[in-house]
Amino acid sequence: MIQIVSLFVIAALTAADQLIKYFVVSDLKPVGEKTVIPGVLRFAYVENDGAMMGLFGGKAQVMMWLTVVIIAVILVLLMLKKVKFGFNYCCLVAIVAGGIGNLIDRLRLGYVVDMFDLLLFDYPVFNLADCFVVVGVILGAVYYLWFYEKYDARKKNDASDADGDK
Repeated sequence: MIQIVSLFVIAALTAADQLIKYFVVSDLKPVGEKTVIPGVLRFAYVENDGAMMGLFGGKAQVMMWLTVVIIAVILVLLMLKKVKFGFNYCCLVAIVAGGIGNLIDRLRLGYVVDMFDLLLFDYPVFNLADCFVVVGVILGAVYYLWFYEKYDARKKNDASDADGDK
C-alpha cells in the first residue's frame, strides 16, 4: 500500500514542478525575468543544458541516462521494500520526483527550465525539481550520518538478535 501512496506522491510532486515550468515558459520566457522580492528573489527564465547549478553543461545525454539509472534503482528499492518506510524513504521519494521532473524537461526540450534566482547570495538559478533532489539528498545524508545508527541500525540488530535466540 505504501508503494502506491509513494507513486502518487511522486506524481503529485512531479506535476507541481511541471506546472510551475509551464507557467514559467508561457509567462516568464517572453519577459526574461521578474523581481519578486527586491534584493532577495527574482524569477529568471534559464535554459540549463547541464545538471544542477549548470554543472556538466552540454552533457544532456549523459545527464539523461544517469538520471534514468538513478531513478530506476531508487524505484526498485522502494517498490521491493528494501527501504523501510520512514524519514529516509521520504527523502528517496523526493529525489525520484525531482529526477523525473528534470528528466521530462530533458526528454521534451533537450534542457531543463530553471527559474528561481536567489539574490541574497551568489547561487545558480534552480527549479522546484532541483529543490526536491537537493533537499532529499541533504536530509538523507544527515539522517544516515547522524541518526541511522541511533534508530534503524539498532532495530535491525535487535531483530537479528531475536532471530538468533530461537
